[in-house]
Amino acid sequence: MANYTTLPSTATKRPEPFQVSISEQQLSEFKTLLKLSKIPVPTYESLQEDGKFGISHKWLVETKKYWEEEFDWRKTEEYINSFPNFMTTVNLPAGGNEEFKIHFVALFSQKADAIPIAILHGWPGSFFEHLPLLTLMKEKYTPQTLPYHLIVPSLPGYAFSSAPPLTRNFDQNDVAKIMHQLMVDLGFESSGYLVQGGDIGSMVARRMSEFYDACKGFHINFYPTPTITSPPDGIATDGSLTDSERAGMQRAELWKRTGNAYSMAHGTRPSTIGLLLGTSPLALLAWVGEKFLAWSDEPLSTEEILRCVTLYWFTESMGRGIYPYRSRTLLLETQTQNKPFGYSYFPKEICPTPAAWTGKLGDMVFYKEHDKVRISIWRAFCSVGTAAVVHGGFGSVCCGVLEMNNNNKQWGNRMWGGSFPAREK
Repeated sequence: MANYTTLPSTATKRPEPFQVSISEQQLSEFKTLLKLSKIPVPTYESLQEDGKFGISHKWLVETKKYWEEEFDWRKTEEYINSFPNFMTTVNLPAGGNEEFKIHFVALFSQKADAIPIAILHGWPGSFFEHLPLLTLMKEKYTPQTLPYHLIVPSLPGYAFSSAPPLTRNFDQNDVAKIMHQLMVDLGFESSGYLVQGGDIGSMVARRMSEFYDACKGFHINFYPTPTITSPPDGIATDGSLTDSERAGMQRAELWKRTGNAYSMAHGTRPSTIGLLLGTSPLALLAWVGEKFLAWSDEPLSTEEILRCVTLYWFTESMGRGIYPYRSRTLLLETQTQNKPFGYSYFPKEICPTPAAWTGKLGDMVFYKEHDKVRISIWRAFCSVGTAAVVHGGFGSVCCGVLEMNNNNKQWGNRMWGGSFPAREK
């Protein structure tokens, strides 16, 4: 592995190298639970294979069989460990100097003018979704020529990061504070940094921009309004939408009617959902796998889905990670932004927001309506930034933050130049 692990000289903390290693005991327990998990009898609803009522009986039977007989978690571990993983402690003064263990994957550049970018995931995502981006960057650049510091954290409650506190409420504002402090600890306070966010990560990115001068700007691909399908209060528009935006509004309306139940359950009964899905890997597969199937432009491979779901299982991310849904007002706030931002519109986003609306919400210096996400290395999902995504994290980074940089937009008091390679394949 080339040395992408050298931190900037301005870093105030030295994260520890980290390797993923699930114990044999955990692996054995998982296999036993999976084997003993019963698949219920077919019903009229579960025999429908068009996704109208969720996953099908056939899909669950076939996927369980693959999980038991062909899936190899150790190969996923090997893949994750091929990237520089770190673990660090982030301290927050609020609530009595709280400590959070934060896991992140990173490619640190040795260029003096490299641009720091934090790349934030959502649900049911994780750092894992962004690894294809890091692969592309390693293929194109050496540590000496890499134009960016790419920081891909596991949000609190996800993967190998600490869970939210057990003694107080915890929301996206807290996550924003932790993510900002991580970037400060890594030495990026004086230079400033950018943030890319999809799904929950988009809310965190907006909070970081609002709270901290060091966050010079952000790019998002998810900017829902309070009603989802109408402009925010006080935002006047001429009502004109593109054909793609009109189709997007129809999708959003359909999602409100038929696809929003999971969000309501997460927000109103997170304890029940978390406890339930933490008892059985098959139950977790049904709940999370359905989203990978329903929210993708193109079908995902069984292997790809199982890698993500198995990571959630071993790290207990489901119960620990759905806390943002309780803060529905924060999720859907559309406060005017005081920093330059970019927004990418993807064709299969479940709740897309038209440019005429987002453009009224602040200093939007970049907007692009994409026909699809073209990176075809890994057909994934959510703020993942890979091909065939709905929420489009990788595509957003490629076509958003870095494209704004290519266009020589002014961020704060410095001009960040550079280019992004292999944006489309």
